[in-house]
Amino acid sequence: MPITKQELTEKLEQLETYKGRQTELISVYIAAGYDVNSVQRQLEAEKSTAKNIKSTATRKNVSEALEKIVRHLKTLRKTPENGLAVFCGNVSKVEGQDDMQLWDIEPPMPLKIRLYRCDKEFVLEPLKEMMAVTEVFGLLVMDRKEATIGLLEGKRIEVLQKMTSGIPSKVRAGGQCLHKSSLVETPKGFKKIESIKIGDKIKALDMKNNTIIFTKCLKKWNVLKKVYRIILTDTHNIICSNDHSLFIKEKGKIKEISASSVSINHALIDKKLDSIKIESIIKDKQQIDMIDIETDSKNFFANDILVHNSSQRFHRITEGLTRDFYKRIAEEMKTVFFTMPKLKGILVGGPVPTKDEFLEGKYLTTQLGEKVIGRIDIGDTDESGLKELVEKSQDILVNQEIMKEKKLLEKFFETLGEKPDMVVRGEHDVKKALEFGAVDSLFLSTKTDKQIAKELKKIAESMGSKIETISIETTEGEQFFNLSGIGALLRFKIN
Repeated sequence: MPITKQELTEKLEQLETYKGRQTELISVYIAAGYDVNSVQRQLEAEKSTAKNIKSTATRKNVSEALEKIVRHLKTLRKTPENGLAVFCGNVSKVEGQDDMQLWDIEPPMPLKIRLYRCDKEFVLEPLKEMMAVTEVFGLLVMDRKEATIGLLEGKRIEVLQKMTSGIPSKVRAGGQCLHKSSLVETPKGFKKIESIKIGDKIKALDMKNNTIIFTKCLKKWNVLKKVYRIILTDTHNIICSNDHSLFIKEKGKIKEISASSVSINHALIDKKLDSIKIESIIKDKQQIDMIDIETDSKNFFANDILVHNSSQRFHRITEGLTRDFYKRIAEEMKTVFFTMPKLKGILVGGPVPTKDEFLEGKYLTTQLGEKVIGRIDIGDTDESGLKELVEKSQDILVNQEIMKEKKLLEKFFETLGEKPDMVVRGEHDVKKALEFGAVDSLFLSTKTDKQIAKELKKIAESMGSKIETISIETTEGEQFFNLSGIGALLRFKIN
């Protein structure tokens, strides 16, 4: 059975008091869902390793502790629901005497780690962090190609899901190439494309008005690529890369198509806007030097055939894949976070445009969108990105704690003023209310006497009362401490 938080607190206080003379106190953590038999076999192997310890006393203590743990694990049919923490060692304070003790703890929350360690002290940090966790924060780091969803519990960051979009690498503007001898028409006649300069005007199509125009060459560069030779029935031909965009007519409308997708059943569009049938297509394996240009109108005529030199088609595909990726991220976050009762807020990190596109595009459900408490500029989108996101969000997280505390105390003082019989203050009255089962929320200042706080928390947990720890870092927190530092909101009135 899982122990209560109060019982765990007491266990931790006890275990903290023990110190080994050498690295002979053993801590074993078995994660929830992990096979206890695998741990048992691992510890059997560690028994052989322990035989190599030079110190006779240390070797004896470690071996006996391992044997005691193995025997204990053999009594378990399976790992407890929340996992298991086992601590064992000779805790005698008198040198030369044996006091081999074993503690097994099924914590109140699922353990997420596996650990085996021999040390001078028991490893208690994972359980201490669990005690500190009263709420969790969702984490998302993303760009257009990758996303990692995680969880911040106390100081521990857990990766929940990694996702990729499948979006291809960014395509350079232009991106498709023509043979350098291809002819383009300028206001002064035809020129080879290799002789065209930036700023020159060449014949193109205004697709909006369906009229022939002269467009400006904006960029030009050389590329080495394999080619497609597309032979047309009127002796025209196009020599281009396989990703070069051409145009066909389909149901009376001009449609863009890549060279690699055309067939002899297609007809390309010439400068009269007529369709010219393809006679044959030859694919060259050899790479040749080709020319790529970008024009203002995003198209032009080469060898009197309408061609498209922009990456617009790729951009449309990329945009569609991006939207689909954003939807998948949002759906995964809904699955992970929607029913998480302790979720306090969500932090989102990534490059400037991407995370903003995602959040402002309303991909998240309204409920999750309202929980986004910060968006942070970061570069990495993997596990290291989650760590960077948390590091850069410390001010936000601190403010969240302060705001939570302020709201709790606002409610406390408001109830004290308007319904004083639903509030009790001071150790005596609060303890009495707790014993009656009348306390809904117990408020304890961090400066409250430790022993008093421990006693009141124990009663509160047994009665199912909420426990709120109040710092003195705010004006309201100081005011609460000055009122005794111990108070409670009641479920019902008491005399």
